[in-house]
Amino acid sequence: MRSIISFAVLTLLSPTVAPAQVPVTVETDVIYSRALGSAVVADIAYPVDGEGLPVIMYVHGGRWRAGQRVNDAGLQVAEWAGRGFFAMTIDYRLVGATLAPAAYQDVQTAIRWVHAHADEYRIDQDRIYLIGNSSGGYLVALVATLGEGPYDLNSLSWGDLWTPVEGAAREARRIASPIHNIGPGTKPILIVHSDDDRSVPIQQAVDMAAALDAAGVYHRFVHYEDRGHMSVTDEVTEHTLASIAEVEGIGDPRP
Repeated sequence: MRSIISFAVLTLLSPTVAPAQVPVTVETDVIYSRALGSAVVADIAYPVDGEGLPVIMYVHGGRWRAGQRVNDAGLQVAEWAGRGFFAMTIDYRLVGATLAPAAYQDVQTAIRWVHAHADEYRIDQDRIYLIGNSSGGYLVALVATLGEGPYDLNSLSWGDLWTPVEGAAREARRIASPIHNIGPGTKPILIVHSDDDRSVPIQQAVDMAAALDAAGVYHRFVHYEDRGHMSVTDEVTEHTLASIAEVEGIGDPRP
């Protein structure tokens, strides 16, 4: 899997994505996991005649306690399939029913589902990219840094929603903070954030970008002043595609 994107953070994509829309297939309510007997579902879309498809997977926001895979602020799978992607938007277990780290585990399970179904959907397993906004961006960033987001949960006003069933909560949040997991294996990251975000302070993005820079990890930081708490807008889509093209154009940019 090559990289991560969120809004703040994003997983990066491909220069070979066709801008023209093509015929697509859309499947809804696809079960990608059965956690403790409960189905966890996704919507997917893909070009009818696609081969070697890059993957774009969307993880929604909502502070892990609300939200759903289909929303006006999120990724529209049919649109991205028309650009030449296997597009997937997932639900995950929320903290009101299942405590942390269930949401993160579900994102990892969704990635494993993609690998397991690569032949069926003609997916290129080396081109899997994640995108998320708000707390979904955090989950995406955690995948990029921790592997098998807001980047420091203990300094985030709603970070205490990440509270495991047992153990020291502050230490659990530190371990689950992407900024503390940056290393040689960290994936390329695109950060898109705005000064007037009232949910996630801009300093979180500034600190994350600085930490990535210090570690020599490939990243791009798009810093707005007046976009608020960002969603998957046309601007964000343009930055995503440009970053994808850059990453795939230069190969793996990590030292």
